[in-house]
Amino acid sequence: MKVSFPVASEPEHHVAEQARQLFAGPVDFLKGVVAMDGLPPADRPEVCFAGRSNVGKSSLINALTGRKGIARASNTPGRTQEINYFTLGQQAYLVDLPGYGFAKAPVAIVAKWQALLKSYLAGRQTLRRAFCLIDARHGVKPVDHEIMQLLDKSAVPFQVVLTKADKLGPNAIKPVLAQVEAELQKHPAAFPELVVTSSEKGAGIATLRAIIAGLD
Repeated sequence: MKVSFPVASEPEHHVAEQARQLFAGPVDFLKGVVAMDGLPPADRPEVCFAGRSNVGKSSLINALTGRKGIARASNTPGRTQEINYFTLGQQAYLVDLPGYGFAKAPVAIVAKWQALLKSYLAGRQTLRRAFCLIDARHGVKPVDHEIMQLLDKSAVPFQVVLTKADKLGPNAIKPVLAQVEAELQKHPAAFPELVVTSSEKGAGIATLRAIIAGLD
């Protein structure tokens, strides 16, 4: 049966305000994890952000938290070599996963990241949702299916977040949305709703904050 993937609507004002206050509170970098035994205690819900290199992951986390430098952006693909944990007050963890695809790193290191990623996704009981970032200019690419298949196998619900939507005109995004919806039909773990964002213009940020704040 075909599943529809509508674009998430903006939250009601009071919901958006509660989420804004949560993200306006303490948000701190906790640690970078390079092995499973380095993960912090599984004592609160967490969400993770996955995306191929240069999809705008750091910029999105910075926009969500309203802090320009909390997640370091880089023009070098594959710079993020750790699972980076951020605390969202005492309520949740935000988790920045290593960028995948085109990583300028030795094969052995890439293999180590992939093994860590698989272990994390399969074994983190407090992981409520993964957000898969897709560049709105390009849609879903073959490399994106690898992480989505991993999430399918790990039974981790994931939601696609389109980034850099400001780079497209209002009509240009329609075929991209159709392409993303068609590709997501292949993935049982895909959450049936898309989020369209622009870190630069702030579009979709309130919606994504509200989604995260509503997960427990």
